[in-house]
Amino acid sequence: MATDTLKSTPGAGGASASGGLRRLLLDNGALTALIVLVVALSALSGDFLTTDNLLNIGVQAAVTAILAFGVTFVIVSAGIDLSVGSVAALSATVLAWSATSEGVPVALAVVLAVATGIVCGLVNGFLISYGKLPPFIATLAMLSVARGLSLVISQGSPIAFPESVSHLGDTLGGWLPVPVLVMLVMGLLTAFVLGRTYLGRSMYAIGGNEEAARLSGLRVKRQKLAIYALSGLFAAAAGIVLASRLSSAQPQAAQGYELDAIAAVVIGGASLAGGTGKASGTLIGALILAVLRNGLNLLSVSAFWQQVVIGVVIALAVLLDTVRRKAGATPVTAGSGGSGGKGRQAVTYLLAAVVAAAVVGATSLLHSGSPAARTEKIGLSLSTLNNPFFVQIRAGAEERARKLGVDLTVTDAQNDASQQANQVQNFTSEGVGSIIVNPVDSDAAGPSVRAANQADIPVVGVDRGVNKAATAALVASDNVEGGRLGARALAEKLGGKGTIVVLQGQPGTSASRERGAGFAAGLKEFPGIRVVARQPADFDRTKGLDVMTNLLQAHPGIDGVFAENDEMALGAIKALGAKAGTSVQVVGFDGTPDGLKAVEAGTLYASVAQQPRELGRIAVDNALRAAEGEKTEQMVKVPVKVVTKENVAGFGG
Repeated sequence: MATDTLKSTPGAGGASASGGLRRLLLDNGALTALIVLVVALSALSGDFLTTDNLLNIGVQAAVTAILAFGVTFVIVSAGIDLSVGSVAALSATVLAWSATSEGVPVALAVVLAVATGIVCGLVNGFLISYGKLPPFIATLAMLSVARGLSLVISQGSPIAFPESVSHLGDTLGGWLPVPVLVMLVMGLLTAFVLGRTYLGRSMYAIGGNEEAARLSGLRVKRQKLAIYALSGLFAAAAGIVLASRLSSAQPQAAQGYELDAIAAVVIGGASLAGGTGKASGTLIGALILAVLRNGLNLLSVSAFWQQVVIGVVIALAVLLDTVRRKAGATPVTAGSGGSGGKGRQAVTYLLAAVVAAAVVGATSLLHSGSPAARTEKIGLSLSTLNNPFFVQIRAGAEERARKLGVDLTVTDAQNDASQQANQVQNFTSEGVGSIIVNPVDSDAAGPSVRAANQADIPVVGVDRGVNKAATAALVASDNVEGGRLGARALAEKLGGKGTIVVLQGQPGTSASRERGAGFAAGLKEFPGIRVVARQPADFDRTKGLDVMTNLLQAHPGIDGVFAENDEMALGAIKALGAKAGTSVQVVGFDGTPDGLKAVEAGTLYASVAQQPRELGRIAVDNALRAAEGEKTEQMVKVPVKVVTKENVAGFGG
């Protein structure tokens, strides 16, 4: 295995024992940080060191670790790869599309997916080596291209994954997760390439001094092609594992994962300047990120603060590397550690194992006292808190939980189906009384909810249902009916004739599909209304402003706008300026506070209000009933309502 173990400078024979310990801690900063995290979280949460939770951490680290192993090759050679998350999504989409829509044999579909990742890597390598593009620019371009192709192939909708490949997301013997095994295999492969192959030694040489490597006879351009191809291969493997966990290929999957992968490599001791890095360090870095997220979820830390904490950890990892180098340590690259270096490394890992065992024993004693009766705990996983509608759901849920004396933990999936799966798994291993889930995607939420079913934890869906899993209740508005009401309100305001544009939500989400379908069905009653453009703006106000501005260039004479949520409608109003509410009528969806203010001001003609606070309140009521074993209704409908200037004053949300 390639090592970057740090050798002490000579002449330290008289160093004290404390100095030796200091050197050991500095030389193994990532491992030290992981042990400290495990100790702290074990002391703070009795749920952390359970077998189920530790396996959850392994599963949650798997995709990041596999991506990070591929990125390790690139960073060791002083490059960067920002495209791995998008390449992972594209590879999984190619597999699912070819195996289901095109009838390609599954084995060949897997080969096509892997080939897709390799080709993307080769394109990156060609642009960098022969096109002389900086790695940042070349891989940033591939990030956009791969994500776009994923959306084009899937038409913005998730594609069911072949059942034979979905077993990669299962367990062996009912307890050992397959993603963990894949992660370990890819880690061993990374260690072998770095430490035992000509290509691995070339990576260190190029990263240490590219010009010197070229002058010494290395074919640097060809080596870079191979390095980025390897990164693409590992990205494809990560995408397949991720899609297997979710039982579907999500075109928007793995967004931002490239940053987690780079962070794991840096936390693990690699330098962005190149020349250092190792597989074990990268694995430890990925585990640190997974342990942090898992532990912070168990401790009910706000999702917003979790991002702050992780950012601080990354900064501290780089700072530790700086301190370590200033302390006089010198990195040893592949093959130069010698038997003494390997021996010290083995002692270090043995010491870590002893410490970990001691922690397990101590914390088990700490939490083995009289098991105090647990207050009723409910976990709520929201698809995003970057949208006022879901913020209102949280507010209603928290209000009801306080009134009932329930301990409610709220997490933010940030529109990432994989992250939501992790959060639901964490709730399950924590043993909460019940779980409320607002799925990012109904199909992708299925596997983690089924795990909660197996643990006899009731699950309540809110706003969106869960497919292929049992839920005690679904508390939701009728998005399709809301779309119809929006179409009728806009068409009647326009007198049954005119041209309109539609601002669609995030491609692939059930809310966007259902609202769009309802609006299209409702518009059939008004043949005089013509839709001249449909464009996605991702439920985002800024994107709504930009997309509407662009559409006005092509269609300056439109009479109306339907936006699939209030945020996009507010962006459209900004783009329309004085036209909003006068010559152009705008209808939104959700009934958010800002949307209702715009209705009151007359710039937004109407909002199809879902009463999100009521959704949150009713979801908590049903979750508590289910946790106490009481019967709940399978479907609880919260009526939608078209709110205009005439009735906005009496609408409470």
